[in-house]
Amino acid sequence: MGKVFDVAIVGGGVIGSSIAYQLAKSGKKVVILEKSSLACQASSAAAGMLAAQAEIEQDGPFFQLALKSQSMFPLIASELLEYTGIDIEFVNKGMLKIAETEEMAAALKKQVAFQRSWDSSIQWLDSKELQHMESNLAPTIVGAMYLPNDGHVQPAKLSLAFAKAAAHFGAEIRENTEVVSFVYENGRIAGVKTSEEEIHCEQVVVASGAWAAKILRETGMDLTIYPVKGECFSVKPEKPLINTTIFSDKRCYFVPKRNGEVYIGATVVENTFENNVTAGGIATLIERAMKIVPQITNAKWERVWSGIRPQTGDGIPYIGEHPVWSGLFVAAGHFRNGILLSPLTGIVVAQLLNGSLQDNQFLTAFRLDRKREMVY
Repeated sequence: MGKVFDVAIVGGGVIGSSIAYQLAKSGKKVVILEKSSLACQASSAAAGMLAAQAEIEQDGPFFQLALKSQSMFPLIASELLEYTGIDIEFVNKGMLKIAETEEMAAALKKQVAFQRSWDSSIQWLDSKELQHMESNLAPTIVGAMYLPNDGHVQPAKLSLAFAKAAAHFGAEIRENTEVVSFVYENGRIAGVKTSEEEIHCEQVVVASGAWAAKILRETGMDLTIYPVKGECFSVKPEKPLINTTIFSDKRCYFVPKRNGEVYIGATVVENTFENNVTAGGIATLIERAMKIVPQITNAKWERVWSGIRPQTGDGIPYIGEHPVWSGLFVAAGHFRNGILLSPLTGIVVAQLLNGSLQDNQFLTAFRLDRKREMVY
């Protein structure tokens, strides 16, 4: 028999590491099992936006999860810095969700009215007000919804800080360790099998993003998690071009980082695990970017990258216990909101495993065997 833990976490991305941190902090003996290296996929490829109010447009458990998780980042940034010395570079300068046509403006104005019911600081800015705020935006932009409470972090640093904080509280981290199956015992999951050994534990959490569905099939669970590749690039202008995050519904965003880089993304290529960057994908992004911020043309080129994001059939992540095999839990399918949702997902899953979760809306809305109509 291999080493015994309380909890084995399959996946060393931002979700798995956040769960490990919360569990280890609660006194659990935890091991993170990552088939490659920590934060090597979507967690490091993300732009790090905390766009709860820009990306999710209707109320419900998913939106409330996002808002609550977003509000935790100031405390999380402070905690992780204390325990690990890692600055996750939390920036809270707001976001502009822009309208490039009158039709988009009409839809966004309705969204402003909806959002203001719980955040009175949200505003509609017309083109003149927008130019005053961000003078390098194209003058053809009709207006924007201003979200002063949306910010961003450095995603790779957040992921690694969660993992290091988990280790601070005693968690063991095993990179280059691929989980290939589960250990079954008396009608429950009692551990995992790797190519090297069996690891026995009381509970297992699958938090392996777009790869989660594959390993769960042997348990009889066919989750609708599928890969979506996103390609990005960054530039570094001589002087700042924008101060706030710029978000367009036409699959283009700009995130100005502390080091002067501006992250620009992202393409959407469904159902592929090919983690390559294509000339066509980047060309499309550049064309979109120059229409929104024309001065990007003169900025120094920095780099390109891509990542595989985990999407679900209904766009809602899976968080909960397996309906058949006790001791097996899943936290996957966060798509492009994994960074945003990581703090609260870690707490919710830790409470679920510890038997202390009080909010049943999370158990219902994100459960693995949910019906689609349950989540809206």
